[in-house]
Amino acid sequence: MSHDIRSAQRPAPDRPLADIADYVLDHRIDSTEAFETARYMLMDSLGCAMLAMKFPQCVEHLAPIVPGATLENGARVPGTSLQLDPAQAAFCIGTQIRWLDFNDTWLAAEWGHPSDNLGTILAVGDWLSRSQGKSLSVRDALGWAIKAHEIQGGYALKNSFNRVGLDHVILVRLASTAVATAMLGGNREQVIDAVSNSWIDGGALRTYRHAPNTGPRKSWAAGDACRRAVIHALNAVQHGETGYPSALSAKTWGFYDVAFGGKPFEFERPFGSYVMENVLFKISYPAEFHAQTAVECAMRLHGQAAKRLDEIERIEIETQEAGARIIDKTGPLANYADRDHCIQYMVAVPLIFGRLTADDYTDAVAADPRIDALRAKMTVTENPQFTRDYFDPDKRFIGNAVRVFFKDGTSTERVAIDYPIGHRRRRAEGMPVLKAKFEGAVAGHLPARQAQQLVQLCADGARLEAAPLSEFLGFFAS
Repeated sequence: MSHDIRSAQRPAPDRPLADIADYVLDHRIDSTEAFETARYMLMDSLGCAMLAMKFPQCVEHLAPIVPGATLENGARVPGTSLQLDPAQAAFCIGTQIRWLDFNDTWLAAEWGHPSDNLGTILAVGDWLSRSQGKSLSVRDALGWAIKAHEIQGGYALKNSFNRVGLDHVILVRLASTAVATAMLGGNREQVIDAVSNSWIDGGALRTYRHAPNTGPRKSWAAGDACRRAVIHALNAVQHGETGYPSALSAKTWGFYDVAFGGKPFEFERPFGSYVMENVLFKISYPAEFHAQTAVECAMRLHGQAAKRLDEIERIEIETQEAGARIIDKTGPLANYADRDHCIQYMVAVPLIFGRLTADDYTDAVAADPRIDALRAKMTVTENPQFTRDYFDPDKRFIGNAVRVFFKDGTSTERVAIDYPIGHRRRRAEGMPVLKAKFEGAVAGHLPARQAQQLVQLCADGARLEAAPLSEFLGFFAS
């Protein structure tokens, strides 16, 4: 039963709530580049989901919330036979996509992974198609994804949630709530209501990403945000759940005062398709994105360093302020989650082995004493130019530099890379590698004929966009 307590005395909705509702309901996406990039994003994200199926810890999370609670025509979880309610399916898909820290990234005052929102979009879209008689195409899903990317990334440009201890998945919940409510047919008032309830949830604490509490929650936190978003959307549209128009600005009790130091949100630009067009792909290495170019630098130096490991005196790493603040880790690393957020570890492995894969964060590889020996010889400093380029809206660089010094007084060259292969400025170079990543991922998990048909469909952009979403997701059914 709805408990509608709206009255003339209630305030008008906070401007950010209204702006999101107007954008998701009324803005038309007409950027060819945004849709093309979104197709690559969809392929890459589902490829990451298939790669995650090789990890038992991920697969353990892919289940109904209560054993046996499946639906005959529910939302499907790629790579499995599961058919679930859309909220739990959103959790599962979001967890798959995020598990290996290998999907797309957005870096600014806040960082995050906008393709996490596909957990919500694919689950709700498949459920609407299979259980509610709605006809959604892949292009429809891409349009919603562009908007989810824009909301999450738009908030991240000027607003740092990490500086107040909150995790970036708060923006996944925000974007997914808005988009899911619109997908379900919600009107402007219902989108505002759902989004206000999303803010009232507060935010997950970042403590699970940092020592001494680093742990695997960071791999399913985005899935949890997707699930919560679907619940808010369903509550608003199907149950008429009341919203809270000044959830952000209410004195003492609103989000700004409680969780954001009393500051209102700031925005660099109006919502459009900027984020999808400029999103960063993790193509070659499953590494926290602030270290992606550091890994590329280390790979270039592998040939010089690997044969002289015992002669290394020190290794100098230059990075951006954000990288220095969040992934400069010394001392013992407790687990996988600690290692894939340590720039020293992510440089040491390619210097030694000439590679960096998901398996390199496991206990078996980490036990090699050469890794910690190299880490102990590293210094990490902020390069102010890298930081300036990081925040420049026309660059969005993620620069790193690495140089190895030997005991005899010689050194390697200083290798510096401003932006990784997944950057917008390297799309022509990066997309063939992304396609190969996707093809290898689906071939490694799906039956050969099924994988081949899927790859053929994805190779034809127009055909893929026109395909029914439920038919496309059917290729991932196991």
